[in-house]
Amino acid sequence: MFERQGFAEFIPPFVSIGVHSWFEFMLLARVEGNVVATRKHPSLDGWRLVICQPINSAGDAEGAPQVAIDPHGAGMHQRVVISSDGSAARGAVGDSKSPARWIIIGVVDEKEPGVPV
Repeated sequence: MFERQGFAEFIPPFVSIGVHSWFEFMLLARVEGNVVATRKHPSLDGWRLVICQPINSAGDAEGAPQVAIDPHGAGMHQRVVISSDGSAARGAVGDSKSPARWIIIGVVDEKEPGVPV
């Protein structure tokens, strides 16, 4: 029998073990604009911040826009996948006290293989 302690590292991130799965942290979104700030948290210096509007598969807006870190250089109106896993965003900026929550984790270039967005 496996002990619970130390076993979690062997469970793939998409398997739910009584806590939220990774899929619950991800949303399809569209980049709607850039954020310009005269002052921001020091951990966000040098990072591009964008406004992402969550959308459904048809491209219609769903929910409130979110400010996300953009490490991929997504273009305006481009479809992206954003994650609300704050620990991943804080890990990306390298500061465990950062207020970062949303981060772009991928740029969508095809709806399915061979079918561009």
